[in-house]
Amino acid sequence: MSTKLCHLDDLNDPGSMGFELEPPVFIIKKNSQVYGYLNQCPHTGVNLEWLPNDFLNIDKSCIQCSLHGATFTIESGSCIQGPCNGTGLTPVRLSIDSDGYIKLE
Repeated sequence: MSTKLCHLDDLNDPGSMGFELEPPVFIIKKNSQVYGYLNQCPHTGVNLEWLPNDFLNIDKSCIQCSLHGATFTIESGSCIQGPCNGTGLTPVRLSIDSDGYIKLE
């Protein structure tokens, strides 16, 4: 069973949005592509966002953990800097329906 998250138009490009599900997830739109991950730092397990729906660094080029500043690529979730270097975020499976709604599968 899938869960409807939001419409593609609800996300800026680049932009991010979090969802208080069990477990919590977040999605990012970059270059018209959508990526989704569990909202959990692989280093400490804390939620990643600085403020609600704010998962990206200042120039919106990477995902950044609010606790230790670890950075992750948007496209793969791989940690490229910080205490969890060499690990990565856990991806979630997404789909986009014919009406443009992003769904968690």
